[in-house]
Amino acid sequence: MPSQRTMDMTRGVIWKQLLFFALPLLAGNIFQQFYNTVDSIVVGNYVGANALGAVTSVGSAINTLIGFFMGLSTGASVVISQFFGAKSLGSMRKAIHTALVTTILFSLVIGVVGYLIAPTLLHFMKTPKEVYPDALTYLRIYFSGILGLMLYNMGSAILNAVGDSRRPLFFLVLSSILNIFLDLFFVIKLHLGVAGVAYATILSQFISDILILLLLFHTKECYRITWKEMRIDVPILKRIFYIGIPAGVQSAITAFSNVFVQSYINAFGAASTSGWGAYGRVDSFVILPLQSIGLASTTFVGQNAGAGNVERIKKGIRTSLMMAVSFTLVLCSIVYIRAPQVVSLFNKDAAVLAYGTLFIRLNMPFDFLCCSNQIHAGALRGMGNAKTPMFIMLGSFVLFRQIYLFIVSHLTTSIYPIAWGYPAGWLVCSILMNIYFSHSGWEKKVTEQRITE
Repeated sequence: MPSQRTMDMTRGVIWKQLLFFALPLLAGNIFQQFYNTVDSIVVGNYVGANALGAVTSVGSAINTLIGFFMGLSTGASVVISQFFGAKSLGSMRKAIHTALVTTILFSLVIGVVGYLIAPTLLHFMKTPKEVYPDALTYLRIYFSGILGLMLYNMGSAILNAVGDSRRPLFFLVLSSILNIFLDLFFVIKLHLGVAGVAYATILSQFISDILILLLLFHTKECYRITWKEMRIDVPILKRIFYIGIPAGVQSAITAFSNVFVQSYINAFGAASTSGWGAYGRVDSFVILPLQSIGLASTTFVGQNAGAGNVERIKKGIRTSLMMAVSFTLVLCSIVYIRAPQVVSLFNKDAAVLAYGTLFIRLNMPFDFLCCSNQIHAGALRGMGNAKTPMFIMLGSFVLFRQIYLFIVSHLTTSIYPIAWGYPAGWLVCSILMNIYFSHSGWEKKVTEQRITE
């Protein structure tokens, strides 16, 4: 059944499969980050520091609303990969069509809700008055075009589940290049400011969405979608929700907790907001190898869990961890040394440069802490256990981090301990995740739950 377009990870050399599967994901994630990063660079250099703060400060608000859907795509990818690994094609096709129909419905709801509550989110984050008008404009245009982003991500999740991470990359490269040209055209030529980069983003996302849907409709592979099969299979939807809802709740609530973090940073002024935004954009690139390896390990574990390959899962997790730590340490070291030059790409204002450099050098030395919690969480989801990673990450990234920030903000007026809120949560999460994974007895569960036709 597997073809040159898919990858059967239940046999073969593990490190090669993880690497070759993760590399297109990495490249795709890099280009996907270009959407927001190019937006930031263009407005930061051609509009101003406040426009940079507007575009970069809304990430938590956006992720709060789309985070739940991202969990749904994770659940769909795991279920599809398990059926694929078990060679259960009929169930796999039902899962694919169920996921697509559900995506359309979710997109409509999230787009409307996001547009309506955008002012409330910005006020809640204590967005500086200099930044607020542009931030509101960007948010509302972004949510108006959210359908393109969500359909692309679900289509990509479907292809990733069967081992095809290359073609989603090709489509994303094309749309990312288009986004760059549209950014420059709308901002420099038409003088649309923040609204221009928002329009460029949603138009580019619709292009990638159209391309991936055309592929899924016209492919001759086993995962081809057809109009007559486009309906929701309730038992499979429940299975997707069983895995996807915990992951989605985790993503949404974690993103919402970052709204609190943003509010603490915003309290130090517009320059701090812009500097934090520049750090966030840079860090989002640095952790991409880790995230890509984590996604690869989820698919790897999902396929091998479907086939009941316990020993192969163990080897895959160890290999994923070694790869993730190595890439993360190398990239963090480079960015730490060149921090001022990196921040200057976004804006050359002295205060923005100072804050951005400070945030990079306070946080990035601790990025490696994310490797353990992300790889182990991805592995657990691949086995169908999404609830435990949800509880551990919510406890670490939301409960612990908010208690920490509340305490330190009342003990000192320094921005240093506020900036360390992220690493503190990463450390707690990694400790708890390792303890659970070592004592969960997942090997027995995988053997018992092996999927058969």
